[in-house]
Amino acid sequence: MIPRYARPEMVAIWSPETKFRIWYEIEAHACDAQAELGVIPQENADAVWKAKDVEFDVARIDEIEAVTKHDVIAFLTHLAEIIGNEEARFVHQGMTSSDVLDTTLNVQMVRAADLLMVGLERVLAALKTRAYEHKDTVRVGRSHGIHAEPTTMGLTFARFYAEMDRNRTRLQQARDEIATGAISGAVGTFANIDPAVEAHVCAEMGLIPEPISTQVIPRDRHAMFFAVLGVIASSIENIAVEIRHMQRTEVLEGAEFFSMGQKGSSAMPHKKNPVLTENLTGLARLVRMTVIPAMENVALWHERDISHSSVERMIGPDATITLDFALHRLAGVVEKMLIFPENMLENMNKFPGLVMSQRVLLALTQAGVSREDAYSMVQRNALKVWEERVDFREQLLGDADVVAALGEDGINEKFDMGYHTKHVDTIFKRVFGA
Repeated sequence: MIPRYARPEMVAIWSPETKFRIWYEIEAHACDAQAELGVIPQENADAVWKAKDVEFDVARIDEIEAVTKHDVIAFLTHLAEIIGNEEARFVHQGMTSSDVLDTTLNVQMVRAADLLMVGLERVLAALKTRAYEHKDTVRVGRSHGIHAEPTTMGLTFARFYAEMDRNRTRLQQARDEIATGAISGAVGTFANIDPAVEAHVCAEMGLIPEPISTQVIPRDRHAMFFAVLGVIASSIENIAVEIRHMQRTEVLEGAEFFSMGQKGSSAMPHKKNPVLTENLTGLARLVRMTVIPAMENVALWHERDISHSSVERMIGPDATITLDFALHRLAGVVEKMLIFPENMLENMNKFPGLVMSQRVLLALTQAGVSREDAYSMVQRNALKVWEERVDFREQLLGDADVVAALGEDGINEKFDMGYHTKHVDTIFKRVFGA
């Protein structure tokens, strides 16, 4: 990913230096286990750890790979240069390249998931804070982009919190799904290496042994991981789209923070554009773009082919780095977001009283009017509000049929805003707990 959309903490997980360090640790732990089993001399296993504080020369490994055309062999050659050819004689004993590559990839994905969880927790904290801050801030709910009935800004934030809370569970499950390792040999049969080596390496690397592998760890695990990242990205976009709508000039119920010295347009000095949330919409597309290739990687020929490799070298860093950046950007937007309660009330009253139409409809049916007649009575008055911007309550009070069914007091009582917010606390308890 380009630096513009990357945080150094996540980039470091995917750096060549980190990758080679993990490769080395896997090989060294495998040697320890082999020595414990008596397969290789203990002094050879001990010798491998001479490189534990060495910074591997990425350029040198690349130089060797240019000749060998094989990345793992290039690394092992460089390791032998560091610790000595005789000392390195038993490194990689009974292993295949994918034992190192796949186990490393899963270590990186687990570490990436842990960082993503930090970003997700920050988003959740921001959403919860703003939800309680605006629990009773009334705004109009919309369906199809059209005024529907009153809700509160707090419920909007709470809804997004609940969605992200589900994503927290999904991310934990995806982390658990990918936290396996395999040191099982050329086709996964352990023919040339004892399963105890795999158990030891996995324990040291924070993984569990893959129950059954071929030359590779099954890719349905990876598909699940990237699918979850795609869902989280979609939730980010869901929040971003709502904020973008709120910042529209005709709406202006909320907006991204606009800092001192910030410029919205090179041509129009008055502009305050929702650039961060528009950016989040674009970043979400990039994360979702990795999901289908991950799913297509599930179907490999026999015990393994290499079609998945090039895909994962790209989508592993790209998806996690992008999503990590997006989570922290979203958290910052929510934390500093501007809310305009007065505009919310003004918007709701653009068509005065119209959002109470359902309550009047239900009252008429309770008063003995058929639903068809009640609907017709309410709609004929509501349409005048749409067309002439008159007051809905006044229209109803001037409709003899409605007054006959409900009475003037009955009509007036139906315009109490508290009716629509009476269960907000119940919903908050469901979302946030007691």
